[in-house]
Amino acid sequence: MSTQKFATNALHAGHDVKQTGGTRAVPIYQTTSYVFNDSEHAANLFSLKELGFIYTRLNNPTNQILQDRLATLERGIGAVVFASGTAAISTGLLTLLKAGDHIVASSSLYGGTYNLLNVTLPRLGITTTFVDASNPENFEKAVQENTKAFFVESLGNPKLDVLDLQGISSYAKKAQVPFIVDNTVATPTLLNPIEHGANIVIHSLTKYIGGQGNSLGGVIIDGGNFDWSNGKFPEFTEPSKGYHGLKYHETLGAASYTFKLILEGLRDFGGALSPTNAFNIIQGLETLSVRIKQHSENALALAKWLEQQEEVAWVNYPGLESSKYKSLSDKYLPNGQSGIVTFGAKGGFEAAKTIADTVKVFSLLANIGDTKSLIIHPASTTHQQLSEEQQASTGVTADLIRLSVGLENIEDLKSDLKEAFSKIAKKVLV
Repeated sequence: MSTQKFATNALHAGHDVKQTGGTRAVPIYQTTSYVFNDSEHAANLFSLKELGFIYTRLNNPTNQILQDRLATLERGIGAVVFASGTAAISTGLLTLLKAGDHIVASSSLYGGTYNLLNVTLPRLGITTTFVDASNPENFEKAVQENTKAFFVESLGNPKLDVLDLQGISSYAKKAQVPFIVDNTVATPTLLNPIEHGANIVIHSLTKYIGGQGNSLGGVIIDGGNFDWSNGKFPEFTEPSKGYHGLKYHETLGAASYTFKLILEGLRDFGGALSPTNAFNIIQGLETLSVRIKQHSENALALAKWLEQQEEVAWVNYPGLESSKYKSLSDKYLPNGQSGIVTFGAKGGFEAAKTIADTVKVFSLLANIGDTKSLIIHPASTTHQQLSEEQQASTGVTADLIRLSVGLENIEDLKSDLKEAFSKIAKKVLV
């Protein structure tokens, strides 16, 4: 575990320049495969007697630097990167679970994750009970005999609910299941879930960590703090049929899940991150600590301004004094609450769409975490596939607009929204 500070680790962790020909920048190893020294060397790599590179679907030197850096920043023991955040979530769950297993999840999830858990995984025999995560006891109440994981977002998208991670983790420990936390919105700069009891942390690297809106990516960080030999996960203690009888926990101990993600998850599902995208994400990661501070400052300032606008029915941002999550925000996010702000447009569904259609500085698209400011109306786009009841459980209402506040001058962002508000003012201010 590095003793250096976050900003230093974001620039240096995982990269030994002596191993890359003295290159100061991380090189792109644009190769599919690697030459073995001889047949014995190849056999040793496949049998895990030696660690090294075999095929880029499993690992790559550029990807390995990114993995080591992210594991350091999230204070885990290892990490595995994937082609997207969704690939990380799906592979992470499918590597861990089997038909007949059950998940307890927060209902306030990104729409794509909600669909995965609610529609796709049940076709494979894996079911989910969604709970109101504002009360950690709801997780315990939903536990079944076949429950094998708790899943939450540390800062819900788009509900922006701050969860009591320590409270939820206590019930995960009681149920003897891993506590999985998607930390995409908060980022490791603002929050380290493993410090609060999480066992597995997931990020969409496409968002704040990459930060430029140019590369897809995802990661799973293994906290190394879950006992896979507790009897609930025989795939970790019994001989593996897919890897010549390997007993993961006996051989690999705390790193069992990390290696299972590679040896089974990436091998069988193939959701590998390209080295070029890994390189691009590393460039974004190097400035994360600077960017997320400005994202948070701009978001808080814009949220306070929105509270004063006549065309706005309500504003949600965890850093506001008016937020019902303020006390949890002070506990878990004392250094900033990231760059997402949601608000309700007076006039409802159509007024919200008009605002999204009218802005010029904000870009109307389905993403968050870019250096540039983004806007979307979830009820008509990202969450349209959900019923009204399901939308409500995820925090989406007909009037909700989600802003991903970028790094532009805050006065320009206010002016852009003010101009858009003028298009609905005559209809709603009566």
